[in-house]
Amino acid sequence: MKNLTINSTPEAKSQIGEGCELVNGIIGEGCRLFYGVKAVRFVMASHSQLKYGARLINSYLGDNSTSSCCEVLNSLIFPAHEQHHNNSFLCAATVMGQSNMAAGATIGSNHNSRGADGELIAGRGFWPGLCVSLKHNSRFASFTLLAKGDFPAELDIRIPFSLVSNDVHQDRLLIMPAYWFLYNMYALARNSGKYDARDKRVTRIQHLEFDYLAPDSVNEILDALQLMSEATARAYQKKKKKKIPARELVATGAELLASGKTGGLEILMDNTECSNRKVQLLKAEKAYAMFLDLVNFYAVSQLLLFTAQRQPQSLSSLLEQLPANASPEPWLNVGGQLIPKPEVDQLIRDICEGRIASWDEVHAFYSAQATHYQYNKTMHAWAALLQTMQCTTADITPRKMKAIFKKAIETREWMAEAIYTSRAKDYENPFRKMVYESEQEMEKVIGKLAENSFIAQQQTETQQFRAQVEQLSAVLGL
Repeated sequence: MKNLTINSTPEAKSQIGEGCELVNGIIGEGCRLFYGVKAVRFVMASHSQLKYGARLINSYLGDNSTSSCCEVLNSLIFPAHEQHHNNSFLCAATVMGQSNMAAGATIGSNHNSRGADGELIAGRGFWPGLCVSLKHNSRFASFTLLAKGDFPAELDIRIPFSLVSNDVHQDRLLIMPAYWFLYNMYALARNSGKYDARDKRVTRIQHLEFDYLAPDSVNEILDALQLMSEATARAYQKKKKKKIPARELVATGAELLASGKTGGLEILMDNTECSNRKVQLLKAEKAYAMFLDLVNFYAVSQLLLFTAQRQPQSLSSLLEQLPANASPEPWLNVGGQLIPKPEVDQLIRDICEGRIASWDEVHAFYSAQATHYQYNKTMHAWAALLQTMQCTTADITPRKMKAIFKKAIETREWMAEAIYTSRAKDYENPFRKMVYESEQEMEKVIGKLAENSFIAQQQTETQQFRAQVEQLSAVLGL
């Protein structure tokens, strides 16, 4: 150990074990380092772990993260990151948390350019699958899942919650938007609660967002709706040999997706892979409808929290406190804390112009943003809903608000059912069952589906959500 700062408290003890070589680093409280790790020019935020031969060089490892048997170079890793089983960061990477690196994954395979190695940027929930190999530069929207494979070219995946796979036989890239909601709702919902439960910070300096529906991911959904609509309209005009004016592409595509008239269309994405091969969207209709429902659910969820504090006594008094127009602000993920981009831009200007001249003042900015976060999130959620509905707050009638609430309840109930069915697959799949001598043995090992505490919790929360929405509806006179 050489030139280290090691933070440790009685409530959050740090531990350094056998065989470690540590030089020029800062170790946060509650950290654990053991079994042959090597770290040089590094920062480990609180309650992070480095173990089993891992290497952390020129990098920052965020709160509540684990790097085991891995190589991380020149990277900025946000909170709640997990990686094990010999995977590598071979180029500079910014991974924005709640991420998981599967065995053998390689981030930024080097030597695919004539210059120095580039960068990879991944939003929250990034999950490259087994033995995935990626090229730099690449960028990924929130909650992107990459199927096992060697991706031959740089990628710019702009649609969140997607499954991305490399179709070698037809030599094309496949993107399935909203995959997590359509096929793996159990894992998505459970991970959100798991990250919160595993947040062991004694002093929570930053407000970390673990919900999969938040300003960053919802803004990406809004962008994805536009991208999917335009791609659908282009596919339609190609098949029908009918020219659609550029200004009408998005509206035409949205109408096709909403009406279920995309059958037989080969919907392709532009500017997604640095190659000449096709990039095809799968199940675009289902994803489009799901994204609209999610924005609606996100808005109502935030309104429930907002009205619990503000106690409006009528619909008009509620609407007076919400944004008038559909203009959701851009947000940035700043080390796991979500902050409106204009606020971050102002912080940078204040630092450059000397109005903020100390770290204490910077930390005060983060604290102030955390205090205002729930209010700002509600304003963002309402503006996002207005954008999908293509209306203003003045257009919201009691009938429309009642429909918004009804759709949110339906979405929450669908989520609870999807959580159950996606988990039930593990009990019904014969390949999962074949390693057990009997169903009783399987249940002894993995537990009974009927006794799954997380599923029971989700069902209870769904009932509570319905009751809260119905109560608010009654208060507002709907």
